[in-house]
Amino acid sequence: MGNLIDGKAIAEKIKEEVKKEITELKAKNIIPKLIAVQAGENPASVLYTNQQKKNCEKIGIVYELKNLPADIKEEQLISEITALNMDKSVTGIIMQLPLPKGMDVKNIQVSILPEKDIEGVSPVNMGWIIYGRPYLAPCTALAVKEVINSTGVDLYGKNVTMVGHSDIVGKPVALLLVDKLATVSICHIGTSEAGMLEEYVRRADILIVAVGKANVIPGGWVKEGAIVVDVGINRVGDKIVGDVEFETAKERASFITPVPGGVGPVTTAILLRNVVRAAKWKKRQ
Repeated sequence: MGNLIDGKAIAEKIKEEVKKEITELKAKNIIPKLIAVQAGENPASVLYTNQQKKNCEKIGIVYELKNLPADIKEEQLISEITALNMDKSVTGIIMQLPLPKGMDVKNIQVSILPEKDIEGVSPVNMGWIIYGRPYLAPCTALAVKEVINSTGVDLYGKNVTMVGHSDIVGKPVALLLVDKLATVSICHIGTSEAGMLEEYVRRADILIVAVGKANVIPGGWVKEGAIVVDVGINRVGDKIVGDVEFETAKERASFITPVPGGVGPVTTAILLRNVVRAAKWKKRQ
């Protein structure tokens, strides 16, 4: 049976480090302040922003939610973000999704200054990943790397299969691991439709799955001794499950993340760390 990777323990360690950094910043009169921008009402967003507020205040980050009307125009939303960009008291900005219908998500994300982009999704911050110098990178991608690092594995030469090619998980994860000289294959719907997904999964020393479809990867496909990082969070009846068939996979893997309690808590901790990194951006420059 594989060792369960304790995401909560990894997250707590990160949060303790973040707390120390916040204390140091406040001694220099630098106050980390995160503004979450939300256009319209969305039940899931309300839950998420409440959680954000709780996590931020718990470790000493000032948190404010800026609620905007659902019928706001894209150019008006960008103007609101521009004002936050110019506000020197604001050190981090996060745009809550989904956006009102008809808005271009990328246009909105690009409007956030790179140094305040705590989700790490601006072209500048994505570009730093390619340069091998990630600073404010996508939180889930960084969380995946932290989870893998916690196992003590040497990535050099390992076969990695990344199932999912999103801009915030699949693509940046691949770049982060390639930088450590792992051999990374990115799989997606095209791989599946070509009938090749099982082949890529079976040969993976490290399997990462971020699809958002319950049990899309049969546990029997997992290579004996592989490390399995399941990013998926899916509701099936009254249960939360991942993208990998857990019960079978855990018998074959050397390490595996549970869902919930795996990548999720680490992603939250990375978000807080990114807020602090944003507050320290000028020092970095």
